Amino acid sequence: MIEIRVRRRGVAGFGVFTLLMVAVFVGLGVWQLQRRAEKHALIAALTERLAAAPGSLPGLAQWNALTPDRDEFRRVSFVARYERRPDAMVYSSGSAVRDDVSGPGTWAFMPARQPTGETVVINAGFVQNTMQDRAQEDRAVAPLITNEPVALTGYIRFPEAAGALTPPENPAKRLWFTRDHLAMARALGWGGDGKPIAPFYIDLEQPVPASGIPRPGPLEVHLKDDHLQYAITWFALAGAVVIAFGVWLRAQQRAAAFRQQDVRARRKR
Repeated sequence: MIEIRVRRRGVAGFGVFTLLMVAVFVGLGVWQLQRRAEKHALIAALTERLAAAPGSLPGLAQWNALTPDRDEFRRVSFVARYERRPDAMVYSSGSAVRDDVSGPGTWAFMPARQPTGETVVINAGFVQNTMQDRAQEDRAVAPLITNEPVALTGYIRFPEAAGALTPPENPAKRLWFTRDHLAMARALGWGGDGKPIAPFYIDLEQPVPASGIPRPGPLEVHLKDDHLQYAITWFALAGAVVIAFGVWLRAQQRAAAFRQQDVRARRKR
């Protein structure tokens, strides 16, 4: 009787553990399906924004109401004049939203003054600058600074935060490793006359300079979507745990039956 009780407790304990593992794996699978639905909704929203006709650039009074969730990747058109101030370059190993960009190279970030006086930072495009050479970047952006207003079309973007492993900026080369245009503005004196700087920057779509460098261009959505295969993996693990428990339980039952037969045979002797 004691052996039977111990065996039952072992089966019950392993059964509870199996249920817990199944609940965890199924929960993770459902979570991945929910994330998949959210990712598809995000892709649809971003695709719609990128394909929409360009609107006007938000004015100073609207800046505080802008949010990345609602406003990132909005297409806008406006007029501005590139300022004669030091530009910045941002290292790039490629682009998740530009099929025509393959790194390594740099993005050319430049301040532009609106007719109303506010400064908007423009990512004027990609420079195939493998060694992040400052002179090469200077030659690429110099023709853009004409002191004349230019009609620009692009996409609203918001600054990135540096990660734990992000290299620090190189002030001598005016080289950054994150798209933090506000940090660039502080370091390089953009808007030093007291005029406000927009909390967003613009990824330029057009115009394309005569030389083709820097190279602006349209953006496309290429978000990674592996959630379905992750969900299938979690559900498969849940099934595997159930099968393993069933095999183990069947083995326990057979072992108990053999022990009972052995006990009966000994009694008959």
